[in-house]
Amino acid sequence: MPNGPDLSTTSTPWWEQLPDDFRTRANITDLSPGDWLQAEATAAVERIARIPLACAVAAAMASSLLEPGRVREEFEALRFYEPLARAGDASRVFLAPAKGIAIASDRASGPAAAPDIRRLALRFETPFEPLNPAAAKTFARMRRNAVSHAEHWCHGDKPRPTLIVVHGFGMHRHSVYARMLQLEARYRAGYDILLFTYPHHGPRAEPEAWFSGHGVFGNGLLHFNEVALQAVHDLRVFIDHLRDSGVQRIGITGISQGGYMASLLAHVDGGLACCIPIVPAVSPIDAFLEWQPTGLLLSQLMRSQGVSVAGMRALMAVHNPLSYAPRVAGERVLIIGGGGDRISSPRHLRLLHAHWPGSSLHWFPGNHILHFGRSAYLQRMHALMDRCLMD
Repeated sequence: MPNGPDLSTTSTPWWEQLPDDFRTRANITDLSPGDWLQAEATAAVERIARIPLACAVAAAMASSLLEPGRVREEFEALRFYEPLARAGDASRVFLAPAKGIAIASDRASGPAAAPDIRRLALRFETPFEPLNPAAAKTFARMRRNAVSHAEHWCHGDKPRPTLIVVHGFGMHRHSVYARMLQLEARYRAGYDILLFTYPHHGPRAEPEAWFSGHGVFGNGLLHFNEVALQAVHDLRVFIDHLRDSGVQRIGITGISQGGYMASLLAHVDGGLACCIPIVPAVSPIDAFLEWQPTGLLLSQLMRSQGVSVAGMRALMAVHNPLSYAPRVAGERVLIIGGGGDRISSPRHLRLLHAHWPGSSLHWFPGNHILHFGRSAYLQRMHALMDRCLMD
């Protein structure tokens, strides 16, 4: 593997195998020379375009750590997770949700891909409890985030193969992903679609949030860990709901943060028929260190607590797919990355591909936002769905 060690060859945890300067290593793809030039041009644009995202993340993170002694308390609480990640037992971290959780269903409002698509708004009060008791107080005061939401494109005539779609950070509008992933065409082809709302986004954002997604980072690093666990929990409740209604084949995809979550869920739920992560940032700590000003803020926090890069990865590894064995076979996995992506750099996707034996890796000549060559990856994505969900 050109960007780092083969993480499958040793029992040493992945966060200790990666070099501290992993974020500066070359980004290698299999693009043709012409596509590579296009990707490099989009990479130059994205280095500038990612600054507002990095500023939003850094501001939210900094605001949560202003209280005297808060940084020390956060890092002490984060040490709870490293032994769990090192053990690599997903069942100890991602506890199965209770059965029989009541899910309310109403007609969905808002923009529709087409007027004849049957759209339902699903919601339930999540019984999720933080794994780390230190996070319980923060979760208890969050009322809107305590209600989980999804939009279900459901034909309603019979149980149908269903694709779950998870959105990216700060980008919760389902209409965006409906266009990007041609979901209307998938619906017409016979699929049902479940569009999941990530914690702290859209209707799950608390009233004081600066923007949709603010609460993911705006409540500290401890909360950032638990939010990922909450997302897995709530997704599993919706999956149980689908299976209880007779759906036998369920696949999952997602973009950016949603791609990371899709990858993670496929390391928890072996019953998924396929997994298609799109531009996931596989090692968030390395991504944050690469961006600015998040890199400056995080480096300062680490120095103040005497934590190394590997040590910081370990504190956040509890929700990383690299920490667990895949439960979905590689031949049912398609990882999609942009050669010019500098938010989720190609080196991250190569880590996930190396970790997931038999998985396929597709490159398009664009960046995190501009998906040039999207038609080619959609063709491969739809072919995998048809093979795994319809056959």
